[in-house]
Amino acid sequence: MNGVMRKVYKNVIYVFKLIVIAVLLAVCLRTFFFASYKIPSYSMLPAITGGDYILVNKWIPGPRLFKKLHFADGEKVETKRLPGLRSIRRNDVLVFNFPYKETRDRMVFDRNMYYVKRCVAIPGDTFYIEKGVYKVKNNPDTLGSYRNQADNWIRFNKESSDPADESFPFDPAYPWNILDFGPLYIPGKGDRLSLDNTNIKLYEKLIAYETFKDISVRDGNVYIGDERVSSYTFENNYYFMTGDYVFDSQDSRYWGLLPEDHIVGKAGLIWQSREPGTDKFRWDRFLKRIT
Repeated sequence: MNGVMRKVYKNVIYVFKLIVIAVLLAVCLRTFFFASYKIPSYSMLPAITGGDYILVNKWIPGPRLFKKLHFADGEKVETKRLPGLRSIRRNDVLVFNFPYKETRDRMVFDRNMYYVKRCVAIPGDTFYIEKGVYKVKNNPDTLGSYRNQADNWIRFNKESSDPADESFPFDPAYPWNILDFGPLYIPGKGDRLSLDNTNIKLYEKLIAYETFKDISVRDGNVYIGDERVSSYTFENNYYFMTGDYVFDSQDSRYWGLLPEDHIVGKAGLIWQSREPGTDKFRWDRFLKRIT
């Protein structure tokens, strides 16, 4: 090999090494640190709007690793979360895998479907909606967009003859709607709750997801698979997620609680934004912090 060829060979190897390092760095950053998502809808107005590109911090609550990928074939998902900067707080805006697929009869893990919503209740909270306003027992903080919540109450009670939408769990034992909801206890990992043939309606999908067994009520008794139970200890932390634009948001009011293993991370920044349809760059949203 002459000198020219050796020089070309060294340059090719050098460029190849740079490409490999760049790819590994990109994979590492996306797996352990940050991810970017384009927002197609308006359910999080005014904080986020359609056409925004958001940056998600995976260190809140911590990077999520999958122990196996068999859940893609319908098996139980198993994850491990590395220690993060802090736990999830009320009013954090989170990106997560939507916990249902074709039907809402059973909770699943859909790794191709991502939602962004605001967390308004965390494990240990008792959440309720009173006159359209989101509240947590013994907590005075404003949760989500108070103005939109108040306007939604006015819309149904003064401007519309239509009844408020029915809400989770869509059962006669809990005749809740999006304006009058709860109280609903939000379970956390290690919580042991007593179960009966009424409150099982609130938690049956969570228990079925964790145990991968059918939940049933027979002769007034609760069964997990074939085992009769009177209580259950939860394996996951759960959260109540809502869109700020309460008039048009498919959120926990309709489908229930979100398990922590579905959460990607906290949305922190709009790094660019383009007008849908025209693709015009929106400078007023460039590098806007998400609060």
